[in-house]
Amino acid sequence: MRAVNLLPNQGADDRGRLPSPPVLVACGGVVLVTAVLALMFLSASSKVAHAKQQLANAQAQYAAIPAPPPPSPVVSQLPSERQTRISALAAALGQRVDWDRLLREVSQVTPSNVFLVTLNAQAPSMVTATTAGTAAPGLGTTLPQGFTVDGCTYSQEAVAVFLARLDVVPDLADMTLAHSQLGTSQGANGQTCPSGMVSFQLQGSVKATGASS
Repeated sequence: MRAVNLLPNQGADDRGRLPSPPVLVACGGVVLVTAVLALMFLSASSKVAHAKQQLANAQAQYAAIPAPPPPSPVVSQLPSERQTRISALAAALGQRVDWDRLLREVSQVTPSNVFLVTLNAQAPSMVTATTAGTAAPGLGTTLPQGFTVDGCTYSQEAVAVFLARLDVVPDLADMTLAHSQLGTSQGANGQTCPSGMVSFQLQGSVKATGASS
């Protein structure tokens, strides 16, 4: 009598059965994530390689630029020459005198009983060291130069008033009395004061524009 196996064959059933859906989903997710990471890595690597290539090209272009030539000696001297010219211009402007304002100021302070015969004014830059002062006759003092006015009036008091007024004119300085006498006196231009009047001469200095009072 032959033996017969009545138990079911489980091996054949297990070999024909597919994995469960959760397992399949998990496997697919892993594959998808791996593929995405691989694509991102490849894209980043491509961008880095492109940036390196651009940097290499820029460095090559910079290295190909020729070095600038040394500055010309003439060009290098321009700043110093410009500064010298600016200093010279500032010095010239500092010696400039507003003659219209000076004459207007003198006319405003001249008393009505004083008559001007001559008026001589020079800029400070024209008054050299050799003519900066002359000795007053009989006084042994030095009178300033640059502004000289000769005139006539009726009294010594009028001369004193005119001198005091000129002394406060902003564009004049060191106003002094050169001489004052009663009677006929010849002025610098040959004119004379009438007999009986007081002739006088006042001297001072002209201030440059911007000079302190």
